[in-house]
Amino acid sequence: MEMDERKTRILEAIIRNYLETGEPVGSRTISRYEDLKLSPATIRNEMSDLEEMGYILQPHTSAGRIPSDKGYRFYVDRMMADREKEVSDMQEMVVRKADQLSELLKQVAKLLAANTNYAAAISSPQIHRNKLKFLQLSKVDEGSLLAVIVVEGNIIKNKIIPTSSEMDNETVLKLNLLLNTNLCGLSLEEINLGLITLIKERAGIHSDIVASAIDAIAEAITAEEDLEIYTSGANNIFKYPELADNEKASGIISTLEEKNQLKEIISESLALDNDNGHAIQVYIGHESQIESMKDCSVVTATYELEDGMRGMMSIIGPKRMDYEKAAKTLKKLQEQLDALYKKT
Repeated sequence: MEMDERKTRILEAIIRNYLETGEPVGSRTISRYEDLKLSPATIRNEMSDLEEMGYILQPHTSAGRIPSDKGYRFYVDRMMADREKEVSDMQEMVVRKADQLSELLKQVAKLLAANTNYAAAISSPQIHRNKLKFLQLSKVDEGSLLAVIVVEGNIIKNKIIPTSSEMDNETVLKLNLLLNTNLCGLSLEEINLGLITLIKERAGIHSDIVASAIDAIAEAITAEEDLEIYTSGANNIFKYPELADNEKASGIISTLEEKNQLKEIISESLALDNDNGHAIQVYIGHESQIESMKDCSVVTATYELEDGMRGMMSIIGPKRMDYEKAAKTLKKLQEQLDALYKKT
C-alpha cells in the first residue's frame, strides 16, 4: 500500500487531535474535520490501512487509534520539510524584492536630483512587523533548539535556545503546536502575562523553553532594522553661491556621504508622519538639527508600499529653494514609486 494524499491527511488529523487531547482518536472524530469531507466508513477503511502500514496503533479493542513512532516520524519529517521550504521561499522572495527595490530607489534619488537641481536622498522602507506569523522549533543537538521566527513583512530571525536535557521529536512537536496555536497572528501587546502563564502551564516541565521562545519572538518584533539611504545630486550644491564655499559645501557633501545624521532626520520625519497623514515636511536651517545644513532647507515626504513598508524621500537645497516645485516633485514621485513597485 502507498501513503497517498488522503491517508496523509487522515494521519495528520489523527496526530493533531491526539496531541491536543491525549485520547485515542476514532473515525467519527476525524469525519468532523471540514477539510476532509469523508464519511466515517471511508475513514475507518483508511485507518485500517494506516494501522496495517504501522503508522497508527489501537491500544485497546474497540478504542480509537493513536500515532505510532513511525507515524510521528512521518508527521515531523513532513512538517519540517514544509516549514523549511516555506522559510526558504520567503528568504528568496525577500532577497529578490530587496534587490529590485534597491535599484528602484537609486533611480528615484537620481530623478529627484535631476528634476529639482538640488541634492536628494531616499531611505529604504521600514517594515511594519507587529505580529507573529509562525514559529518553528527544531533540534540542533542534545542541548539546544533552533527557533526560526517569522513576523509580519516576512522578516525571519533565528535564535538558539539552550535546553537542560535532550528532547525527543514528539516533545518538540508538541511545543511547536502549543506555541503556534496560541501565538500566531498576535501582536506583542496581545501576548500578555495571562496568556504566557497559560502556555507555560500547558508546557509543564518545558515552561523555560516557552519563556525563551517568547523572549525570542519579542526580540524579532522589536529589533531595529538597518536603514539604507541612497543619495544623488551632491554636486548640485555648488550651483548655489551661498552654499558653494569650501567649508559649507564639504560639510553638506560629507553629511550626504556619511548618512548617519540623515538617518536621524529621516527617523524623526517617519515618526511625525504617523500623526500628519503623509504630509510634506519642511525643515529650514537649524530646524533639521544638522549643523552642516544650517544654511539649507530639507523637504521630506513619506512613500508607502505594500505590506506596510514606509520610507522617506528628501530634497536638500538652499533656503531660497523653490518649495512649491520641491513639494510637487515629491508628491508626484510618491505616487509613481508606489505604482512602479506594485508592477514589479
